[in-house]
This record gives sequence, C-alpha cells and structure tokens, in this order.
Amino acid sequence: MKKVLIPLLILLGGVGFAALLIVTGPEVAPRAPSVNAPLVRVLEVAPETIQLRVSTHGTVTPRTESELVPEVSGPVIWMSPAMVSGGFFEEGEPLLRIDRLDYEVALEEARAGLARADSELSAASKEQVRQLDLARREVSSDARRDDAVNRFGVAEASLREAKARLRRAKRNLARTEVVAPYSGRVRNERIDVGQFVNRGTPVATVYAVDFAEVRLPVQDEELAFLELPLASAASEGALSVPVVLRARFAGREHTWQGEIVRTEGELDPKTRMVNVVARVADPYAETEGRPPLAVGLFVEADILGPEAENVVVLPRSAIRGDGQVLIVDSEQHLRFRDVEILRVARDEVYVKAGLASGERVCISPLESALDGMLVRVVDSDSSPQSTAEARSGRGPST
Repeated sequence: MKKVLIPLLILLGGVGFAALLIVTGPEVAPRAPSVNAPLVRVLEVAPETIQLRVSTHGTVTPRTESELVPEVSGPVIWMSPAMVSGGFFEEGEPLLRIDRLDYEVALEEARAGLARADSELSAASKEQVRQLDLARREVSSDARRDDAVNRFGVAEASLREAKARLRRAKRNLARTEVVAPYSGRVRNERIDVGQFVNRGTPVATVYAVDFAEVRLPVQDEELAFLELPLASAASEGALSVPVVLRARFAGREHTWQGEIVRTEGELDPKTRMVNVVARVADPYAETEGRPPLAVGLFVEADILGPEAENVVVLPRSAIRGDGQVLIVDSEQHLRFRDVEILRVARDEVYVKAGLASGERVCISPLESALDGMLVRVVDSDSSPQSTAEARSGRGPST
C-alpha cells in the first residue's frame, strides 16, 4: 500500500507546486510584431539655374603653320640664333641669308642692260623723227621710213624687257635674306651655315604664336546643349562660345580661357561627332604661376552652353527605371514619381519637370522598392552633403 501512496503523493505535490507557480507568476502582455523598415538617405528638392556645358578633349595646335622656303638658290652664309627648334622670332625678323654675290652681279647686268636699251630707244626715236620728216618732204623712201618705225618699236620693247629684268634682279637680291612672315616659333629646322639650298626646298617649319587652336570632338547628341550652328553661320568669326581649357603641367593643374570660333559643320561618319575649334589668344604670354599653352599639349575642355532654369540636380542613383524617382512623403512612405529628364551626365541627372521644391527624393539603392513601403530616413546629422556642397566646383558635363 505504501508503494502506491508515496508516488501518488509525490505526483500530487508536483502538480500543486506547478499550479502555485502559474497562479502567482507575472502576467505577459500581448505585443504586435515590430516592423523593420529600411533606412534610406534623401535629398531635398531645390530647383536652381545651371549653366550647361559639354566636356571634351583635344591637342593644342598652331593657328598658322608654314614651311619656310627660300625663293633663290645659293649657299647659306648666316643664320639667326632663333633658327633652332623652339626659337621665337618677330614678324619681319631676318632668319637666314644666302650669298648675295651672284645676285649683285645679276643686278649690275640688269642695270647695264637697262642703260643700253634706253640709249637704243633714244637713237631709234631720233631716227624715226628724222625719217618721218624726210618722208613729208618726199626725199626719203617708204622703206627707210618703215624701217625707222620698226626700230623704234623694237627699242621700246627692249626697254620694257630691261626694266623687267632689273625688277627681277632687285627682287632676287632681296630674297637672299629670308625674313619671318609673322611672329612665331620654329618647330624644326633642316639647314645650317655653309649648306647650299635650292629654290623651293623647305628649310624649316614655323608657326604663329598669336593664337593657339584646339580641335574638340563633340558627340552629336551633346549639340542640343550648345549654341553651335552647323550651317553657314558657324563660319570663321561668327561664333563666340566660351570654353575653359584645363591641363596638368609640372604637377599642377592650369586653366586657360578661350572661345569656340568655328565648327567643321559635318558629322564624322565613324565617330558620329562634330569637331569644333577653340581658340586661345596669346598662348605664350608670360603669366606668373602658369605655363604657356604650348603646341602639342593635351587639354580637357569645358564648352559653356546656355543657362537652364528650374533644374533639379540629382545623383544618378536616384533614377530608377525609365525616368522615375522615389519620393518619401510626410508619412515616411515611398511613392513612385515620373519625371522629365533634361540630361544625364557622368554621375548626375538634371530633371526639368516632375518635382516640387521641398520634396524628398530617395537616393539610397533599394533592391525591392514598393509603392507605399514604409522607410526610415537618415537623420540630418548623418545625411550626405547638400546638393550645392556636393557639387562645389563642378558644372554639368558629359
């Protein structure tokens, strides 16, 4: 009997103790499950006026480049110190001289020929007058009169020929000194003192330094953001579109101001680009802290276009799908919004319609965004820089 009662008492004691724990234990209040809303960053819409620009690049070339060619033959007896690669010279400055002796002799011969022709003309004129007078008195034959008239005509032609020879001799003598056609610089020279040069053989390559030019390719779709006509209005001097050139030289970045002066007016069939020509005045001017805009320097260029008003600048990450953004409303819910995009640049998008000032645009990447989804917005202390700060020092570029 004891073997049955002892286990039964133990079981009843355990049940009673458990019931006591349940009755005297704390009550558990029901709680709704927590919502884990994603954390996003936003930019507040602030329309602004921006200046459109197109970025491109090119190599500096001279506006005018020429082959220096002597117009007479002979040995070189003198060369200017500027006649070396990289040498500068002024317009009209002598660059080299060719031996003058043969041309001085030719000039004296031409002068002697002129004097002889002038004397012969004088004698022929007197004879013509005499024969015409004799013919009027009928004491001279027609043959003598005609011969005198013919001699006078030949003497006149000989005098003109002698004068032409004299002018040519003077010109050839002057051409023994080769002078600079403009202020410029020597690219390379292929002559030295004592060397014989032939007429018409190039001896040096020179270029002008009054202007430097850069041939800049622009994509055809980028022409919509520039005021660059392709018709006759784009001829030399018809344009004045500002351009900023940039290049790194000696470990520093330097800038030069120029302008677009013309376009080539046709699309390259392979690259689908239009080449425009930028010009910079006085590229070799001495400016403290800035090197010259030397020929052959590779530069990046920003071509300035017209201003666009009421434009919202967003990072490219803000655009989703085909022209949509995510707006965070006042209740922290996402809303899809269709916008009209003016331009897509390297890392920015320019929106011209569809957004109101003060609205918040989500710029965080979300893999699965749903319309109406609840989100949490990053506090202003940890939010990214403002639009103006984030774009400090930049302009819309491709």
